[in-house]
Amino acid sequence: MARSRGGTAPTAVVVAVTLTVLTGLTGCSDDSSPSSVASKAASAVASVGSQATAAIASATAEAGRRLDEVKNGVDAKDAVKLGTPTTDSAGRSTVEVTADNKAGSAKSFAVQVEFKDTGGNLLDTVVVTVSDVPAGKSGTGTARSNRKLSGDVRAETGTALRY
Repeated sequence: MARSRGGTAPTAVVVAVTLTVLTGLTGCSDDSSPSSVASKAASAVASVGSQATAAIASATAEAGRRLDEVKNGVDAKDAVKLGTPTTDSAGRSTVEVTADNKAGSAKSFAVQVEFKDTGGNLLDTVVVTVSDVPAGKSGTGTARSNRKLSGDVRAETGTALRY
């Protein structure tokens, strides 16, 4: 359970955005009544929230597309282990993926990694391929989030396919 270095809690981000929006709205609006300002701020916060939701929906759709490309894949969730999430130099969450090949020939693995907050809410999802793992051996890859994630980030295996 690594804390993303340099990240801030999602609540702090929402509060900062809300305060910025409130400041801008009170200075620029003809109708600066408290209810009007609050309504506009709520709309702006909802917009930020919908952008995050859209990013997650897009990442989920892309992960599904990548998994759908795998032909003749078999469930390999029990053969996959994830390390502890860290943050790379670009501020994105990363986690090492280890795939154990117990088959009698070389296999590849497509692993969906779900980055979640401590409440179990999905923050991002990616698919990493661990290619050509020799029979009886392990292979590794690194899953990297599509964007910067804040707060305590955890990683879970969503779907894992051996092919």
